[in-house]
Amino acid sequence: MNIPAELKYTKDHEWVRIDGDTATIGITDFAQGELGDIVYVEIETIGETVDQEAVFGTVEAVKTVSDLFMPLTGEVLELNPSLESQPELVNKDPYGDGWMVKVKITDAAQVATLLDADAYKALIGA
Repeated sequence: MNIPAELKYTKDHEWVRIDGDTATIGITDFAQGELGDIVYVEIETIGETVDQEAVFGTVEAVKTVSDLFMPLTGEVLELNPSLESQPELVNKDPYGDGWMVKVKITDAAQVATLLDADAYKALIGA
């Protein structure tokens, strides 16, 4: 299972890549594996400020629909445009082309509440 050391993680299986005051967010390799074949990603929070742990969208897989939880409070700046026509990118490349949103972080102190790779591995028993 792929759990990149440079990323941060949540107990809800989102990953976060911090670049200055911007966070790129997606779901982990573990999460996409549990969901199965992803057929639709719905995110309607572009331009909105979403609080930490609030729902910012949903992922629809063949067998279930799952909420996406915001790892850090921030304004949703950008949605991955490729996911509209190719939601399977989340399965194929969850940490690369399968990213979901970019967010302007409004409370940098919240970064300290995220899990590092080792803590996330412990959470999922990897």
